[in-house]
Amino acid sequence: MNFVLNGQFFVVDRPSGGFRHRDLCRLPYVTRMSSSLVAYDDSDSEAEVEKTEAPDASSRGTSLLSSGNHVQSFAPDSLGTKAVYEMHHTENTGSSGLGMVCEGLPEHYSLNNNTDLTSPYCRRARPSHAALCMTYRNYEQASGSSVNSGISSQKRIHKDNVTPVKGIRPYIPKRLRQENSSMYKEQEANQGENPNCDVKLGRSGEQTVTKVSELIKPYLGSKYRSTEVPQNLVFHMSKHSGPVNEIQWCPVREQSHMLLSASMDKTIKVWDAVDAGCCLKTYSCHSCAVRAAQWSSCGRRILSGGFDSMLHLSDVETGKQIFSSQNEFRISTLKFYPTDSNIFICGGFSPEVKAWDIRNLKVIRVYKAAVQQTLDMLFLPEGKEFLTSTDAVSRDSADRTIIAWDFQSAAKISNQIFHERYTCPSLTLHPRESVFAAQTNGNYVALFSSQRPYRINKKKRYEGHKVEGFAVGCEFSPDGTLVVTGSSDGKVFFYNYHTGRVIRTLSAHREACVSATFHPVLPSLLATCDWAGEIKIWQ
Repeated sequence: MNFVLNGQFFVVDRPSGGFRHRDLCRLPYVTRMSSSLVAYDDSDSEAEVEKTEAPDASSRGTSLLSSGNHVQSFAPDSLGTKAVYEMHHTENTGSSGLGMVCEGLPEHYSLNNNTDLTSPYCRRARPSHAALCMTYRNYEQASGSSVNSGISSQKRIHKDNVTPVKGIRPYIPKRLRQENSSMYKEQEANQGENPNCDVKLGRSGEQTVTKVSELIKPYLGSKYRSTEVPQNLVFHMSKHSGPVNEIQWCPVREQSHMLLSASMDKTIKVWDAVDAGCCLKTYSCHSCAVRAAQWSSCGRRILSGGFDSMLHLSDVETGKQIFSSQNEFRISTLKFYPTDSNIFICGGFSPEVKAWDIRNLKVIRVYKAAVQQTLDMLFLPEGKEFLTSTDAVSRDSADRTIIAWDFQSAAKISNQIFHERYTCPSLTLHPRESVFAAQTNGNYVALFSSQRPYRINKKKRYEGHKVEGFAVGCEFSPDGTLVVTGSSDGKVFFYNYHTGRVIRTLSAHREACVSATFHPVLPSLLATCDWAGEIKIWQ
C-alpha cells in the first residue's frame, strides 16, 4: 500500500496485511491511498485549476475520516484562500452512504461510495492539510439515486468576503434617473441664475413653517366673526433694515400664522406673527429693493419682483428658485391669477403689463397702454377682467388713471373710470359686495362699482388720512364692515364702510404707515408696517 507521511510519499510492500487500523490512525497527517493509484495527476499546471491540490481517497478512507456525527473543516489560515471550505456531514435517512460535501468544488461533486478518483477536481493540498474530494460521474443519475435512496443532499456553504467591486453601480430605474436628472438640472440652473440667493432660517426652524397655530385651530371650523377695532400691541418686529413696502398674510387658513413682507433692504421675510412674533425665513434673491411680493394660493410659493427687474418664484420651505426671469423693466406690482397659480401678471416702470405662465416660462399676453408706469393691479371676480392703476395724470384730463382690461383678449374695456386729477397707488376689492376701493393721492379713498361701466360712488368717500406721495395701501376687513388705511403721519384710520365715518385712529408708527391688513381667520388681528422697516401686530 501507499501513504504520505510528513510530506513524503511511501510505498510499502507488505502483502501480509499491512498496517492495522489503529496503527494508521496514530500516524499524523496520513492519507491512505488506493493501491490502484501509483502516481499523482501531473495536470497541476492547468490555468483553471489552483496550485493547491487535494489528495485522492478511497471509500474506505472516507469511512475512517468521517466516522461519527461531526464536521471536518479544511480551511486553515495558512492556505491563504479567500473562501472558507467546509465539509458537512448530513444525516443518513436511508441505508448506507455518507452525505459529505467537499467545499471548493462544483455542487454536483459530492462524496459517495461510487466515486471516480481520477477526476481532475480532486487535487492534493499541502501535505500538512488533507482534503477528501469525490465526484459523481453523472449528476442526474446521482440526484435521482439519492432521492430514491432517501439520502438528503446538502448544498455547499461558500463564505466569501463581502467587498465592494470597483466600477459596478447599483441599478436605478429609468423613471428615477429621469427625475434625478431633471432635479439636478433645475438646481444647476437655479444656482447659475441666482448665485446670490440666500435663505436664512429663524430661531424657530423649519417646523414652524408647516405647523398649525393653537390660536388659529378653534376658528378653522367656524365662519369669520365681526371685526372690532384693535387697540393693544401684541408684537413689535423690526428685523428689516429698510422701508417695508408690502405685507400679506398667508392665504391658507391653516398656515395663516405666517406673514410675508417685502422691503427696500433687498430681502423678503416670512414671520410667525401669531404665536412667537419672530422671523422664520429670510430670502435674499434680489440685488435691489423688493417692491412687491405675493403668496401663491397654495401657500408654498412666494412670487417677488423688484427694482433689479428680476422675477423670482421661491419655494417657501427650501428657498430654491422655481421660476426666475429677467424682465425688461423695474417691477412695482404683481398679482396671481385668481383660479390658477401658474399664471401671474406684472407691471412697473413701463407702458406694458405682461402675463406670464410659469409652466413654459413664457409671456403669454402683453397689455399696452399709453402710460409711463403701472402703480397697482387688481383682478375682478372670476378673473375675466382686471384693473390697472397708472400715473397718467394731466391738468386737463385724468383718463387712463384706472384702466379695465379683458384678460383673455388683452383688449381695453374702459379707461374713463376715474376722472379726478389724482393717481391711485392702491386698489382693493370688497369681500362680499361688487365694489372696489382706490386709494388716491388726494388724501381720500374712492369707491367704485366692480361691474361695467365701473362707476364711481360720488356720495361716499373715506377721507381724513394723509398720503402725500407714499404708496399707502387700503383694505377692507374680512367681513366687509370696516375700511382700514395707513397714513403718512404714522397713524392707522378705521372707517365705517356704510357711513364713511372715522371710527378710530391708532397711532401705530413714527414713520409713514404704508400698509395695514386684517388677519383672514382671527378676528380683529391687524398687521401694520412703516417706512422705517418696522412691523407691528395689533389686537
